[in-house]
Amino acid sequence: MKFSLKQLAVFEAVCETGSVSQAADKLSLTQSATSMSLAQLEKILGRPLFERHGKRMSLTYWGMWLQPRVKRLLQDARHIESGFMDQQVMSGLLRVSASQTPAEYLMPELISFLNQTYPELRLDFSVYSTHNVISELLNYQCDLGIIEGRCDDQRLMQQEWCKDRLVIVCSAEHPYAGNPEISLSMLENSSWVLREQGSGTRAVFDSAIFSHIRHLNVWREYDFVPVIKSLVINSECLSCLPYLEVKKSVDTGQLAILNTPELNIERTLSFVWRVDSKDNPLIECVRREGINMMQGRSLIN
Repeated sequence: MKFSLKQLAVFEAVCETGSVSQAADKLSLTQSATSMSLAQLEKILGRPLFERHGKRMSLTYWGMWLQPRVKRLLQDARHIESGFMDQQVMSGLLRVSASQTPAEYLMPELISFLNQTYPELRLDFSVYSTHNVISELLNYQCDLGIIEGRCDDQRLMQQEWCKDRLVIVCSAEHPYAGNPEISLSMLENSSWVLREQGSGTRAVFDSAIFSHIRHLNVWREYDFVPVIKSLVINSECLSCLPYLEVKKSVDTGQLAILNTPELNIERTLSFVWRVDSKDNPLIECVRREGINMMQGRSLIN
């Protein structure tokens, strides 16, 4: 094999930073050594991997083809390296991406537990919509995802973590707030502020509501739950949000949960990971401890 892992690591760093100088800083190399490694790799492969735009660089078609394969190869190399070091089995870095609800309400407890039990295991944690968590996994930008709802991509494996429920909410001053029951026609005649397309919350809500109501008056869509809650509190709009996200505002008298007996919106929070990383012990460890953490507990009530 003519190319080296160092050359591939340089390629990966330039992909992530878009700059030779920033890649050099990331790898603790000189800029000239970084440029030389990248040039050697392109010469060996016989194809340009980047288009140069001054100091910025963008991937060519060949670079885009190569990027996920390099990520996979370097990931395996790092697992081999850590596996033969004199350290705990559960050590090293695991990149986790989670959607908003599990990120805010479940991950802090899980991270705290893992820090106590596996002090050498480090989690690099980021928050995205469910759609973007799946993209992060498929592009080898994270190792483990936590999503809301289902994922049918055959390149990924999925394991249920726990269930939670979505609720229809309005301002505590809204005319609907005092009603013992809210009918589907009342929902249809309302304005809505909802999560953005691509979020797990929105996908579950759409699946539940559109079997009853074909046309919903969606006034605004946002990806940040506090913005949605604030708009609902200060308007006559309705929204559909996770119970955990609205419980505090309900307890303080700002929001009201509407009783909608024709809609029972439960969903699943799940771990997802790539099929080709199924043997990663760090992924298995985090999944196992997450399942243990939730035994005997419910997010639905």
